[in-house]
Amino acid sequence: MSLSLTERISAHPRRTLAALVLFLVVAGVFGGSVAGALDSDGGFVPDGAESAAAMDRLTDATGAAAGPGIVVLVDADAQTSADEVAARLSDLPGVARAEAPPGAGPDTSTALVLATLEGDANTDTVAADAVELFGDEPGIEVGGPDVAFFQISEAIGEDLARAELLALPILVVLSILFFRGRAAWLPLIVGLTTVLGTFLVLAGINQVYGLSVFALNLVIGLGLGLAIDYTLFLVTRYREELERQGPTAGAIRTTMRTAGRTVVFSAATVAVALATLTVFPLGFLVTMGIAGAAVAVVAGAAALLVTPALLALWGAKLARKKRADGVAGETRWYRFSHAVMRRPGGIAIVTTLVMLALALPALRVEWTPIDSTVIPEGQSARTVADRLDAAGDTSDPVVVALSDTTAAGAEDFAAEAADLTGVDAVAEPVQLDDTTWQLAVTADGPPQGDTAQGVVAELRDLPADGTVEVGGAAAEFVDQQAAIGDRLPLALGMLLVLTVLVLWLMTGSVILPIKAVVMNVLTVGTALGALIFVYQDGRFTELLGYTSNGGIEPTDFLVAAALVFALSTDYGVFLLGRIKEARDSGVPEREAVAVGLGRTGSVVTAAAILLAVAIGAFSTSSISFIQQIGVATAVGVLVDAFIVRSLLVPSLMALMGRWNWWSPPALRRLHDRIGLSEGESPVVAAPAPVALPEPARTP
Repeated sequence: MSLSLTERISAHPRRTLAALVLFLVVAGVFGGSVAGALDSDGGFVPDGAESAAAMDRLTDATGAAAGPGIVVLVDADAQTSADEVAARLSDLPGVARAEAPPGAGPDTSTALVLATLEGDANTDTVAADAVELFGDEPGIEVGGPDVAFFQISEAIGEDLARAELLALPILVVLSILFFRGRAAWLPLIVGLTTVLGTFLVLAGINQVYGLSVFALNLVIGLGLGLAIDYTLFLVTRYREELERQGPTAGAIRTTMRTAGRTVVFSAATVAVALATLTVFPLGFLVTMGIAGAAVAVVAGAAALLVTPALLALWGAKLARKKRADGVAGETRWYRFSHAVMRRPGGIAIVTTLVMLALALPALRVEWTPIDSTVIPEGQSARTVADRLDAAGDTSDPVVVALSDTTAAGAEDFAAEAADLTGVDAVAEPVQLDDTTWQLAVTADGPPQGDTAQGVVAELRDLPADGTVEVGGAAAEFVDQQAAIGDRLPLALGMLLVLTVLVLWLMTGSVILPIKAVVMNVLTVGTALGALIFVYQDGRFTELLGYTSNGGIEPTDFLVAAALVFALSTDYGVFLLGRIKEARDSGVPEREAVAVGLGRTGSVVTAAAILLAVAIGAFSTSSISFIQQIGVATAVGVLVDAFIVRSLLVPSLMALMGRWNWWSPPALRRLHDRIGLSEGESPVVAAPAPVALPEPARTP
């Protein structure tokens, strides 16, 4: 951050805060309504995939959706007959047709009504109208895929309100405990600025690229968490400078030159890690990548712009109330780090083995698509899905669009499809226009099963007179897997290169960034292992309120991995920044590690607890794949703060000594020429004059 800007902000704090209030009003007005403008369709199918093209082809041929979007169950004791339900649905704007096929119900006492929407209909509006039309009538349940996505979108809004009501009081109490005094207001002010500022950014992006409604949970949880992290780090450093320099402009300058620089690198590492999700051609991942990168940048900017004004305004009132307690905390971490560095090899080996053991469940992950189990219990779409499943009606046919062919060509293709391995039944081809036919192929097993996916592959390879495009749930899952597999090497390469680059710019070392990546991978593995242990294995279902489908949705897995990786790097930046500062001021290698951990140990653990509460509030969501992101991230940040930063980092730093800071001479000269150091650092001493054995000589 520019020191001249810091000086201007701290010289005119009231003007800055007045500008902040104006910004919050503008952001609230123009960004506050973004929730209602975001897509609720999910975005789990790749853009331009064959499965999507097949559905588009069928829609173009008929002007209507390729399959029923609304499914209504009508019990025998309902006051309205199935035919009357179909007639009333047909009258809804956006419904192309509705029918009650004879004998299509899950049992003899229940009739089934199927409604197909017009191709250009607003699915959320039609679904809402259908639910409202029959919502109060006993014996009638409204479901289907369009209603499911609508009710998921509605549930997300309710979940956000519940999470805020649960998390905010806890965060306020913890902020008071960790920040003390009026400093507890800082994270709340920066957090509000971050969330509203990100909403404003997303509202602008949404005008160009349609974002998914699932981004809202990420913005609020991650926004509050990062705002708390950054303000806690800045306030802690300012309190140190108050004790050295008093409530002066110099104390603010030093704080922003050192801790502020660390915040810049931290925000950059989080942003680049999450931005790598945008390389996948899936709307859900692109949205989470854009939202995650935006919230990291906005959180960093908010902390760097708002904090200097409040530091200047409150000055000495932000000092530690009980200096001895603060020093005692630093001394405990200082002593602890020296204890770890006395046996660095053993501690590093044991810690790594334990984390590898915790990560092992991640190797047996089973991929499953989004299905009815993610719909909140109690919603009509979930009731319809459960009743159909209980009746054994789990068929989700593979849909084939045959174009530029004749009736004979369609019949021949259907006959060949019926002979394929894993095909249970093939319906008669349905002619949609002069050259387009629709074919429904029933495969054995669920869409994510090997058999159904094999049928999709065989249908796509089957010779045909004309163009063949295969869609349906199984084809969508095949296309999703292929898209992720194709782009995964690029995403991983970008993640590693960008993370190493940012950490090299910060430290000047090539060893430290590589070590950071390795430790992050261990942390990610541990967090994802917990995800498999709980959600795939179906544990704590009553406590967390979810229904296990025996696997993990792949995009969910990627978002959780990216978040944990990003936040692990975030905490690593905090610690490395203080170690580097101590080392640059002349402190010996191991002593610099001890000083760095002493200064940041309490800060990082407090920040991890606060962020785990903020983003762990996802676990209260009624949408299971939102829950999973919260649980995995909370586990990851706590493991990183309490195990990796406490045990693995100091032990590995001690083992490698001065080699931690090695860089090829050419890169070292380039780093020196770029000049990204924080400038002249104050002399950093040990936290307190305690009696400690002489550190071992650095090899």
